[in-house]
Amino acid sequence: MTPTLVRHQSRTASAPSAGTTGRARDWAEIQERMLVPLVEAAYERLDVGPATRLLGLGCGSGLALLIAASRGAAVTGVDRPERAARLALARERLVPETGRDGATGLGASRLVTGTPADTREQGRPPYNLITAFEPIGCAAGDTEGLVSTLEAAVALAEHGSAVVLAGWGPPERCATSAVLRVATRLTARLNEAPRWRPSARDDLEDVAARAGLKPDGSGRVACPFGYADLDSAVRGLMSTGAFDAAARATDQAQVEKELIEALHGHVRRDGTVWMPNVFRYLIARTP
Repeated sequence: MTPTLVRHQSRTASAPSAGTTGRARDWAEIQERMLVPLVEAAYERLDVGPATRLLGLGCGSGLALLIAASRGAAVTGVDRPERAARLALARERLVPETGRDGATGLGASRLVTGTPADTREQGRPPYNLITAFEPIGCAAGDTEGLVSTLEAAVALAEHGSAVVLAGWGPPERCATSAVLRVATRLTARLNEAPRWRPSARDDLEDVAARAGLKPDGSGRVACPFGYADLDSAVRGLMSTGAFDAAARATDQAQVEKELIEALHGHVRRDGTVWMPNVFRYLIARTP
């Protein structure tokens, strides 16, 4: 699969707030697919297939799980309660019939609300692959909680299992970095709001070391963000949650206005929006 221009999404005057069904659907239909090249590169390198028992941390609406399941893997996804709307969409994709694990042609699939410990189930074999595809290295504090989550997940995995971490590449190779800085500018008055920061070369290695993991290879993947028009770009970016604090500090209309201004330099002649980006993945091993 390769990144595609998403179809037009008409935008209302007041876009849905984070955690709502509308925002979750914007994520699933517009934004989530942008990281498919990264996911596929990691799966290809690890030869994900029928022998894989995968635990996806922060699985959201489940596209990365669906890709693994289509390769025959047995997948379990877990995410926080505040992302219940995304998990509901993941269930539509992976567990379409009540009481049935997996969909036709896919490996067994489970989706859990809570923490990695909540995925523990009597009689199930341990995981041999853990993934955390939500990229770090863009906002200050965006690794907060990740180390403890990884430690909890590692306790459920086999010795030597692979763990995949993802992060933003160098800012100079990520056109979207400048757009994300809009959030920092608008939230300057809020002390608790996350601040944009340039990604550091060893962000992923630092997280792995703090979680007691041993690095075992890495790679960089081009993941351009492509949208059919400005409306779709705004909806997709807003669905990430990166601009929620900015909306609280100002208002929804102001955030959308400044986003559109920041995006204008990336609008092509046909009206599509295209932002080249590079993301990085790290493969580490459990003790």
